[in-house]
Amino acid sequence: MSPSISTKPYGKRIADYFEFIKGQYHLEEVPDKKDPAVTTKQKVYDREPEPPTLTGMALFLGFTSLEEYEAYEQKGHFKAQLRMGRLMIAAEYEKRLHYQPSTGAIFALKTLGWNERHEQSATIDQPKNITIAVTTTGPKIAENEKEVNL
Repeated sequence: MSPSISTKPYGKRIADYFEFIKGQYHLEEVPDKKDPAVTTKQKVYDREPEPPTLTGMALFLGFTSLEEYEAYEQKGHFKAQLRMGRLMIAAEYEKRLHYQPSTGAIFALKTLGWNERHEQSATIDQPKNITIAVTTTGPKIAENEKEVNL
C-alpha cells in the first residue's frame, strides 16, 4: 500500500492517482471449466490497471507539462506532497528491479535522477597536480629524406 500523505489538496489528489491506477473492475460469475454446474467469481476489468508514472501523475493533477510540475515541485506551496508523489513512483520502479528483465525500471529510475556510479570517497589521498615531462632518447628524428643516412 502507498504511504500516508497529507490530505492537503495535492496530497489527496496524489493518493487519488494511486487509487485510480489500480484500475476498475466488477465481479462476474463464471462457470468452472471442469464442472460447468459450479460457478466462481472472476474479476473483469472495466478499466485496466496501469503502472505509476511521473507524467501520468502530473496529468492527473492537472499540470500541462513536466516542466510545470517540476517548477511547482521546487517552489510551489505543495512541494512536499509533490516530492512525496515522485518518491512513491520511484519506490514502485525500485521494486521492479527485483524482477527480470528490469531494464525499463532502470531507465525510469535514471530519468528520475538515480545514478549508477558510486561517488568516490573524499578520504582517498590523490595527487592534486601531475607534472608530465617529455624526454627524448636516441638519435634525432629526421625531418626530411635528405637527413636520412643509410
